[in-house]
Amino acid sequence: MKQFFLKFFTWWNGQTFGTQLWTKRYGELVGQDEQGNLYYRTRGGAIDPTLGFERRWVVYNGYAEASRIPPSWHGWIHHVVDVPPTETNYQPREWEKPHQPNLTGTPKAYRPSGSTLASGRRPKATGDYQPWTPAN
Repeated sequence: MKQFFLKFFTWWNGQTFGTQLWTKRYGELVGQDEQGNLYYRTRGGAIDPTLGFERRWVVYNGYAEASRIPPSWHGWIHHVVDVPPTETNYQPREWEKPHQPNLTGTPKAYRPSGSTLASGRRPKATGDYQPWTPAN
C-alpha cells in the first residue's frame, strides 16, 4: 500500500503512476546504466509532432536527481548523439569521474576560502579596504 501511495504522489522517487502508464503505453526501453536508471524513447523512434523529434526520458532507480545520469547517457538523453551507448562501444574518457551526489547542505559541501562556514573565521581584509564609520 505504501508503494502505491509513493508512486501516486511523489515525483522524486523513481516514477509517478502517470509516468509509469505513459511508459508502458508509448515507451520503448533503450537501455540501463550502471546505477540502474532505465532509459526510454517513444516506441519505434516515432517523431513527436509537437516537438519535432523523438521523446527520450529516464526513470531513475531511487531518488530523481539529474546529475545521476552518467556521461555515457547524457549525450543521448539530450539529443547530442543519435545512437545510445548500448548500441555503440562507448569508452569513458580518462578525465571522467564517478558520480558524486549533490552535497549542498551537508558537512561535505564546498565552502570556498572567505566563506564564514569554511573555517569558522573569515580572513582579515587586505590593505585595499577601509571600512565606513559613522564619524566620517
